Amino acid sequence: MEPGLDPDHVSFVFADVILTEKLYARAREDDWAELLLIKPSDDEMTSTIVSLLPKLSNTDSDHRFMALNDLHDTLTSGPPGILRHESSLGPEVVDGILKRLDDNHGEVQGLAIKCLAPLVRRISSYLVALIFDRLPKIEFRNCIDDSVRSAALRTVITNLPQPVPGEAPSAPVIEAYRTISRYLFHNIVGRFVILRPRTAPLPGIEITRPLLVPVGDARVSADAIDVVVELGRCYGPLLRQEEIKALRDALNNILADEQSSSSAKKRAVVALSVLAIYFSDDLLSAFVSQLIEGFRDPHLAAPKRRLLVTITGAMARSISKRFGPHLQTLAPFILSPVGEAELVDQTERMAEDGESDSQLDEVREAALAALESFLTFCSADMRFYSSETVEAALRFLKYDPNLHDDDDDDDDDMAGSLEDADDLDFGDDADDDDDDYEFGDLEAFNDEGDVSWRVRRCAAKVLHALVLSRARGDLLEEGTLHQRIAPALVRRFKERDENVRLEILDVVTLFVRKTGESDLSLKLGGRGFDPSVILTSVHNRKRRRGSSDVSMLDAQAMVLPVTNVSASSSGPPDGLAAITPAIVRGALKLLEMKSQPTKQASVALLRILIVVRPGCLAEHLAETVKRIIELLTTSTSTSTGAVLASTVSGAASATGSSLRIETLSLVATLAQTHDAAVLRPFLPDVVSCVTTAARDRFYKISSEAIKVAEQLIRVVTSLPRRQSGEDASQPDLLGPLYDVVMDRANTVNVDSEVKQQAVHALGVILARSSRDVLSQPKRNAALGVLYERLQNEITRRAAMRAVHEVVLHASSSYDLPETWTRAVMVELSAQLRKANRSLRVAGLTGLKDLVLNPSGVQHLDRETTKVLKEALTPLLNTNDLHMLGPSLVMLTKFAELGPEVIDGAVVSAISSLALADLAGTVLDTLLNLVKTIGEQGAGAPLMNSLLQDVGVNGDPAVVGRLIGTLLVCGGPKTGVSLDDFVKELERAQDDKRKCLALSVIGEAALRLGLSSPLEPEAFIAHFRSKSDQVPLAAAMALGRAGVGDVAKYIPVVLDHLDKADISQYLLLHSIKEILQHRNVGKTGLAPFSKQIWEKVILVSQQEDNKALGAECVGRLIVIDPKSYLAPLQMYLRDQKASVRGVMISAFRYALSDSDESSDSLFHPMIAGTLKTILEDDDLENGRLAMSTLMAANHNKPRLIAPHFRQLLPPVITATIIKPELIREVQMGPFKHKIDDGLELRKTAFETLYAVVETAFPHVDVVEIFDRVMAGLSDEHDIGVLSNLTLSKLLALEPNETSRRLNEIADRFRAILSFKPKESAVKQEVEMAEEASKGALKATVQLMRAFPGVSGHAEIAASGPRPTATADSHQVWRYYCDWVRKEFHSQVKTIEQESSSRMDD
Repeated sequence: MEPGLDPDHVSFVFADVILTEKLYARAREDDWAELLLIKPSDDEMTSTIVSLLPKLSNTDSDHRFMALNDLHDTLTSGPPGILRHESSLGPEVVDGILKRLDDNHGEVQGLAIKCLAPLVRRISSYLVALIFDRLPKIEFRNCIDDSVRSAALRTVITNLPQPVPGEAPSAPVIEAYRTISRYLFHNIVGRFVILRPRTAPLPGIEITRPLLVPVGDARVSADAIDVVVELGRCYGPLLRQEEIKALRDALNNILADEQSSSSAKKRAVVALSVLAIYFSDDLLSAFVSQLIEGFRDPHLAAPKRRLLVTITGAMARSISKRFGPHLQTLAPFILSPVGEAELVDQTERMAEDGESDSQLDEVREAALAALESFLTFCSADMRFYSSETVEAALRFLKYDPNLHDDDDDDDDDMAGSLEDADDLDFGDDADDDDDDYEFGDLEAFNDEGDVSWRVRRCAAKVLHALVLSRARGDLLEEGTLHQRIAPALVRRFKERDENVRLEILDVVTLFVRKTGESDLSLKLGGRGFDPSVILTSVHNRKRRRGSSDVSMLDAQAMVLPVTNVSASSSGPPDGLAAITPAIVRGALKLLEMKSQPTKQASVALLRILIVVRPGCLAEHLAETVKRIIELLTTSTSTSTGAVLASTVSGAASATGSSLRIETLSLVATLAQTHDAAVLRPFLPDVVSCVTTAARDRFYKISSEAIKVAEQLIRVVTSLPRRQSGEDASQPDLLGPLYDVVMDRANTVNVDSEVKQQAVHALGVILARSSRDVLSQPKRNAALGVLYERLQNEITRRAAMRAVHEVVLHASSSYDLPETWTRAVMVELSAQLRKANRSLRVAGLTGLKDLVLNPSGVQHLDRETTKVLKEALTPLLNTNDLHMLGPSLVMLTKFAELGPEVIDGAVVSAISSLALADLAGTVLDTLLNLVKTIGEQGAGAPLMNSLLQDVGVNGDPAVVGRLIGTLLVCGGPKTGVSLDDFVKELERAQDDKRKCLALSVIGEAALRLGLSSPLEPEAFIAHFRSKSDQVPLAAAMALGRAGVGDVAKYIPVVLDHLDKADISQYLLLHSIKEILQHRNVGKTGLAPFSKQIWEKVILVSQQEDNKALGAECVGRLIVIDPKSYLAPLQMYLRDQKASVRGVMISAFRYALSDSDESSDSLFHPMIAGTLKTILEDDDLENGRLAMSTLMAANHNKPRLIAPHFRQLLPPVITATIIKPELIREVQMGPFKHKIDDGLELRKTAFETLYAVVETAFPHVDVVEIFDRVMAGLSDEHDIGVLSNLTLSKLLALEPNETSRRLNEIADRFRAILSFKPKESAVKQEVEMAEEASKGALKATVQLMRAFPGVSGHAEIAASGPRPTATADSHQVWRYYCDWVRKEFHSQVKTIEQESSSRMDD
């Protein structure tokens, strides 16, 4: 190596395309020798490339095109090193492709650019440097601009190795960046940014045609700036601050150049927003200072001002967290052009000149677009300017300098003026069917030069962002939404431009949904609604008209998805009720227009409105039904014209079919939310239109119409029956519905979706039609069709749901004919052998409905019962407890009809169940079956099996209860008596036998009640046993015996509770058994309840007794809440933390076990009590308090939902790591940190997960997301909970989730990259695996939710220029690609499991 030549800074001097021999020989000696060594190869692909090179210079353009195409295919399919080790072939290929960039044939040029992609991935870095050196020097004679050169550079940059966020850059990535920095960067900015030692400038490198520097009269092109966008997107993390500053300065020069084209300035703004991600703090501060100086320029022209405003908005979208704090200074400059003062000045100038200032309108458009970005991405930082923002949006929502509006002076009393819907002036031609004039037709106004519509549209978008981000907070509480924003929006229904009008309708729809969503989920659940009815967006918010300049400058295309509804107890606020009549009248007016998109948006608005406020159309039904019939009858004929008009104007796509579907959905919701008597006068016309639509050839319309028909059937059948001689002229409404449903259900060539809907609707008809409404022949025909559909694989599930509907309402043999019932039972029992579990569950549910229905069970004969019993017996196991319960219920019913059903197989199955650890509802069902068997006198075989085959092999608590139940209910026929077990207890030496005997006599005493001969001392005597099991079994048996005779047992138990001779812990078990049994009520306990309360609280101070004591106290509150809620609140303020802890747990048990009858007593105190316990400073009590909050949320959501704004802050605070609770302990030679607040923090995150859906309408979304993001990096258990919470937040607030994708990617990458140490124990390895699996599941869920930003990076690079949205989620995209590559098999498995669950 020659002295003074630094291998890190070596540069090559290229003579045409071949390296000089001297430089090549020198390169052999340095660190790049491995890349440059010649490895001769006579590979077939190499020969192919050699043969193609001469053809690249062929005079025939077709030959050149085909040669390039073959070369592209060869390079794409060839091995990575195909050109890397060829000293001469590589430069020749590079030279051949570069020459074709200046081909006189455009397709050849395009293919040459395409060839660069696989080429740069297969050549060494020195050949890439050759490309960078040659491209600026090429004289393009066949191209009028630099678009080809720029496209070639972008292709090369995007196909070089790129850094992966979260990973250290690899050697090839560093080499690619160095090559760009050394051989390209100076030809981008026009100067050498980083001067290296002894090489200033680098030898052989010169600046030629810099991309960002104008040369002569030629200005910088937008294509050249796209190279900077790609450079920042691909290599931003590696760029040095000097390089970023140089690019920023070059872009600023372009923006400052008045001769730069508008397209170049737009791309420059995008480039700045991409580079801003990598600005240092100093660079960002300097950039903001430049913006402020620009705004303060006294000679600031409108175009320059608009540009500064646009840059500010782009920064907010790109780096919202870092840029948000600067809005305190920048926001006033953005609000200034949309302020009152400048509008007044413009009005005065217009009065003098008579012309509008279009440049000022463009500034306002940019300012409003920036405000929308601020509200969306920096909502917390914009709260200070909420009032000014609302004022600006409302001011320019009605801004129309070309049209005088008499209503502009009435805005201060807007809410009052809306009482009269006639104030909404829709024009004289709105009702003229013969006039082609429409508000959406710009040509009708001849306002081609008017840009005010863009200002109004941006103002509507600002209001959309306000409603979306602030509808749950101060704007709702202060009444701003209902008193100011909503009335202003409704008044603008008269908007003459359709694009603006659609935006306004979108905002009003969002306002209605957000206002009512706090109560919507509970309301819908109670009425049988499907909450997804409001989750369909009215229309997409894409740009609907000719291009807006601000739109093209957007650095991020916003997609504002709709959030799910949450539960609350508060109804829609009064403000919505006040504005509802005006919304309804305005929407009905809009339905008179000819615009299909406007009609569809108005229908969707009405649909959501009546979901939130059921019955609100009652006073407007005549007009509503009139418009509905018009839409259903005219949409088909106008669909073609609507599509053409939509295409021409760029409006939202709305066809006749989509409008009819939306209208039918409105009719269905109308039928669900309005009283049948109110709907009755309009039903004939509606039924006629719906039956016609049900026969439509388009399956989506037909399916939707069948759904509507089902709702209409419910309405028609709920109407009062016609009396003789009364309402004789009323038409038959059910007949047409029956005919169309039968036709759709019984026709072969009908779409399966339509047929399934028809089958279910048929079930509704059969269920809700009495003898005098539906004739016997029609009913038999419908039942026959339903049975046939039940046998069909495609319609079977729909038929099962229909059978469920029929059985649910059946009350006589007329409803369930004998032959049909037996056939359906047999068919349903056949489904129990299917492999598909969901089919088995559906079949079992339908079978249980039939068996438990008195009208169905009476048709059971011996043969059918035998078939059903044989089908149910295999289900008598613990493999699927969900199916075990219904099976036991049906067997109990069969046993009631006759003991012959209890054969050896059933007895054996019951005995096998006795060996399992059953509890809860399943155990109660099994006990009921055993009771029935005993009462039928068939208990001897079962008793023999339980004693001999089960005995002490099972859980004594379960087996003892079964034997005790059978002993009492079966009587002497069982072959054993109570005395036998008492004697067994006395002489048994085995602990298990004693436990079993105690359990048996305890259950027997319970069922014998007052006639039981057993005394309490018979159980208490065994409390002193040295066994670990017998005393507890005796305590449980004592409690169960006490249930049968409270007056005998309770005094004895309380007396022993005062003594120290036996364990208080065991006595608490006995008290708990007595209190929690359903047979013990307030009356029986009244003489002893106060004594129990006091003594239990006293003994609960001991650590071992706390949990049991709290459960006993909680049960006392459930039994008599009126007497004990007040003392509870007093004890919660006790000075002793242990007393408060017991009472907090007791309150939790009370909330979990109490029913709705006690809600009136809990309602006044629940919020204050929860707030008190959540503020307890004891760590353990804080954890118990949050568990209590979870219990309240689960059992009393209506009572606490309105108070979450006060209840959740302590929970949020508890999720934060507190350093003062972390202590260091010495363990031998090692020091370990112990976090005393970890358990409290875990419970806080668990609480957050449990309550997030109910609390969501009442909390700060950003704060919730912040804590979840922090939880992802916390301890393992907290990370798991945060993952689950993130899944809920994805459904509740997808918009905020989308903005957090990059942050989520960083957290998940850290989890997936963690590798346990080799010395890690098995538990640590399992925890790491579980955390990785959870992160992968969440990743797959997010990728499905946001497919547009989760694609492969290679696809994005080789496709069209990436959008700003892709740029803003670059970290997430690379993370997704990394996951697909590194965890391919796991991701595939998770996707398959998810698909299977969706199918089930």
